[in-house]
Order: sequence, then structure tokens, then C-alpha cells
Amino acid sequence: MKTTPKASLYRQLPSVDQLLHSPEFAPLLEQLGPAAVKDTARAVLADLRVQIATGKLRAKALTALLPTLGDVVSKRAQSALSYSLVPVINATGVILHTNLGRAPLSAEALQHIRETSGSYSNLEFEIAAGERGARDIHVDRLFARLLQGASPSTQISTIVVNNNAAAVLLALNTLAEGGEVIASRGELIEIGGSFRIPDIMAKSNATLHEVGTTNRTRVSDYKKAINEKTRLLLRVHRSNFEMAGFTEQPRLEELVALSRESGIPLLEDLGSGRLCDLPGLEDDPGVTDSLRAGVDIVAYSGDKLLGGPQAGMLSGRSDLIARMRSNPLFRALRVDKLTYAALETTLLAYLRRDFDAIPILRMMRFSRAEIRKRAEAVRIACQPATLRIELRDGESAIGGGAGPSAALPTCLLVLSLPGVTASEVAARLRALTPPVIARVEQDRVLLDLRTVLPEQDATLARALFQIAEAGSSQPAHSPAKDQA
Repeated sequence: MKTTPKASLYRQLPSVDQLLHSPEFAPLLEQLGPAAVKDTARAVLADLRVQIATGKLRAKALTALLPTLGDVVSKRAQSALSYSLVPVINATGVILHTNLGRAPLSAEALQHIRETSGSYSNLEFEIAAGERGARDIHVDRLFARLLQGASPSTQISTIVVNNNAAAVLLALNTLAEGGEVIASRGELIEIGGSFRIPDIMAKSNATLHEVGTTNRTRVSDYKKAINEKTRLLLRVHRSNFEMAGFTEQPRLEELVALSRESGIPLLEDLGSGRLCDLPGLEDDPGVTDSLRAGVDIVAYSGDKLLGGPQAGMLSGRSDLIARMRSNPLFRALRVDKLTYAALETTLLAYLRRDFDAIPILRMMRFSRAEIRKRAEAVRIACQPATLRIELRDGESAIGGGAGPSAALPTCLLVLSLPGVTASEVAARLRALTPPVIARVEQDRVLLDLRTVLPEQDATLARALFQIAEAGSSQPAHSPAKDQA
């Protein structure tokens, strides 16, 4: 019978057992175990059969590939059993980069997590009394000190849940379930990941009562909408967009006055949650500003302007917070010991006014001159023969939905590699270990050291040297750290 070309190619493929009994596989089998390596080898061979069947893999290419088959299986097996979540160097200039994990934690926070999570802890145990305690006391006491005096006539308490969306959900469900919540049409925003305020409202079992128009809402609109079903007034900070032109929004003081007059609580979703003065955000409302103005409950994030771990905080009237704490939903949304450890450390830095201990606050305070000095040092340390590096003034973004038009002056490293497109240079940077994430504008790769941790400068310089050495050849995949 005449043999078809494809059948001939199939016969050239080794069996799984042949691969596993090859001497080169012995170290891999010892390192990863027979099951993992066998599964990977089977998957690689299956992929090759598909490529042969579809005509993508022909005789010449297969002949070249077969000697490297062991290396292909080895790399895929190690990749499958390695970490997917890895550290990266954020050179985008976006401080609260949602896709890159937002706020990095301080070294002190990481140490506190290590100490309290590597052994048993008093998460829910009163050591002095020798009895069960509450986990939220570890940070409520710190928030009480930080927010002290924000509302002299009201006792302020704070509880912590998974994120700000969870905080808003818990507040709406506790205070308005079965009733109506009045909110402006101009504030029915979409949060990151396509989560929308009306959707969260529906899940809370409260009914949304929209007032005003997209661009103009007055306090009189809220007042007219109040009825026997009204349980809550909602104000949402426009943290990730701005409206200009023919617009109007009630002042916070007007809504507070209406809340007092009607006896209906006012909830404000601040989003980012600033606790101190920050450059570029002078007009952005802070948590204490809202509480001082008389807002009953403020919801805000832990991993944005606060500079801590992912969490959602609810601060405000103690009687309302107590109701939320007793809601069964609170247990479903509560945070773990790692979050409390990181948050406790972050809040203590605020109390000590040691703002430089919080990475994102330190980043926001860097001057252009300081960043230029670091950028020049990276360029000199790199000394590339082929990679062109220029210094150019630019702007950093705060990100995370905070101050959408706010910009911080910075100095950029502008990269270009002759014969290689900017997108390919950016791809080569991402292929390194650790990956370097840059931004591309007008066929130039831009690196902003504002968001590069100072201790990463040397690693970045080695990464630039590595892609410069690769020149116009194929991307280098060996770790940048190995080039020291």
C-alpha cells in the first residue's frame, strides 16, 4: 500500500514512552515527577499531530524540530508547574495600575504578614481575657484614631470587607433592603470589570430611584423623590471620569442638610479613599472631608489611595456600622488575617505620619528632578551599543479611578532599537524575568521610573542591556537577573 506523506510524518513522532526513557528526561522526571512529565509529553505530541493533520507542520520543519523535542516538553512542563502570578516591573507611569495589582505593599507590611501568617495568631482571640474576640478590632482602633475629630458630634466606627464594591453592597443591603435608594443619574457609574452601580443595587435587594438628568441634578430633585419607601440617599464620587460644560451636581453640604431634615441616612461611595494630602489631588475629596461634612457612611478602597491591601472600608456612624456588622452578609464578605495584617501596618504608618513607608504615597511625592536623576543613572548603567535611549519630560497618571485628569510631572526614558518595532521591543521587555511592562506611544517605548521601585533600577538597567545585546535578532528569554 502506498504511504501518504502525512502518515510518514506521523511515524517519525516518538511515543510517550520513548521520550520518557530518553536520558535527557531523567533530571526532569526527578524534579517534576513522572505524571506531570508524561501528561506534558502526551500534550506536545498531540499538538504536533494536529499541526501535521492541518498541514502546518511539514517534513523539513519536523526534521528540525525532533532533536529539540525534549527541550520543548521540558519547558512546557516547567511552565505548567510554575507560578502564574509573578512580580513585574511597572514602568508604565500609572501608579495605581489595576491590571498590575494596584498598590504594592510596604516591606513592613510584608514582614507583618509573614510573622502573623506563618504561625497561629490572635485573629479572633482576646489574649488578656482568654476568650473569643472579634477580628475587626485590630484595625477599627486605628481608624478611630485616624478619623478622630472628623465628626465631633458622632462616634465613628469602621468595618472591613473584601473590596469597595462589597462595601457598597453591604451598606445598601443593610440600610435599604426592601426600600428605595435615591441616586443621581449622573452618578450611576460603571466600576472596573463592568460592575455597575445599578447592578450592585439590584443585588442588594434595594430599589434604585433615579433623579435628575445625566448632566444636571439638583438637591431639589432628591427632595421631591423622598417618599415612605425611601431608606437611603446615595452619592457616588465620579472617580473615574469627569463631566464638563452644562452640568450641575448638589453640593455635599446640601445633601447632608437634606439627610438631617428627612432623617434618611446619606451614604457616599468615595471609591479611592484619600486619608492625607496628595499632589495632584488637592480638589479630590478625602474620607475625613466627607465625615466632617456630616456624611453618615463613607465607602472606600484599601488598595488605591490608601496604599494598602485590597479591601473595602465602611466608616461612619457607629449605630449604622453595628447594623452592618450584624448582617449575615458581612461574614460572607469579610477579609482574612493577611489583609488585616497588611492593613494594620499601613494604618500605623499613617498614624506615625511616615508616608514614605507607603510605596504609592512615596511614588506620588517624587519630583521630576528626582526621577530624572534616576533615569540618567539607568541610562549610564546600561550603556547600550545599539539601543537608543533619550530622556524626555512627560507625565505620570495616578490611575485606579483617582483623579482621571490629574497628572504628575515626570521624566521618561524613550527607547528605540534600529530595525525593531516599538511593539516588538515592548514584547522583548515583557519576555524577561522579571517582565518589564512599558507603554508604547508614537512608535517609541516609554519607561517612567516613577512607578519603578528604586531597588529595581539596577534590574531595569540589566534588562535594557539585555535587549540591546539581542539587537535585531530574536527576543532574548533568559532572565535579566542572570546578566548581573
